Amino acid sequence: MAPLDIWKLSLASASPRRLDLLKQIGVIPDSVAPTNIDETPKADELPRLHALRLAQDKARAAQVGPDTLILAADTVVGVGRRILPKTETEGEALTCLALLSGRSHRVFTAVALKKPDGSVTSRLVEARLRFKRLSAAEVDIYVQSGEWRGKAGGYAVQGRASAFVIELQGSYSAVVGLPLYETAALLEGAGYPVWTRLSL
Repeated sequence: MAPLDIWKLSLASASPRRLDLLKQIGVIPDSVAPTNIDETPKADELPRLHALRLAQDKARAAQVGPDTLILAADTVVGVGRRILPKTETEGEALTCLALLSGRSHRVFTAVALKKPDGSVTSRLVEARLRFKRLSAAEVDIYVQSGEWRGKAGGYAVQGRASAFVIELQGSYSAVVGLPLYETAALLEGAGYPVWTRLSL
């Protein structure tokens, strides 16, 4: 195994949002290695456990070279015990927005880090949001924007849907897709010098 100071970092995600969030704390991965795993929830799987399992599975599934840390994450929107999909159709987006309109929901984002020795460490972050009651016109305009495509729960809090949020308790970066405090702590714990980079 290589010394800690020459370990490389790979992001197991094709999400430009996660890349941008990492850049905010001065972390630029050496490579991007998206995975294609089955994200179907297991029977009776709760939203928080679903997010944690997927992040860990993505970290384990990424194919990278030796001496490389693999960072993976997954975001799940839950209404009670119900897991909302990463919407791919207008029908799914409409269903999600109808469920979220005028009520509170939770966003669970898990981040996992796989070390070259195969061990995986992870953190789970929960945020709570409350949406305003959405009018039919607001829903229609939002769906027409296409911003919902591929987003957990059918919305992007960093985009137009920010106008729907009455209250957000917890980590904003986690809702966007990557909890930065927890991510930095995992990297530092593995010997990846996040804070040293920040001081440069």
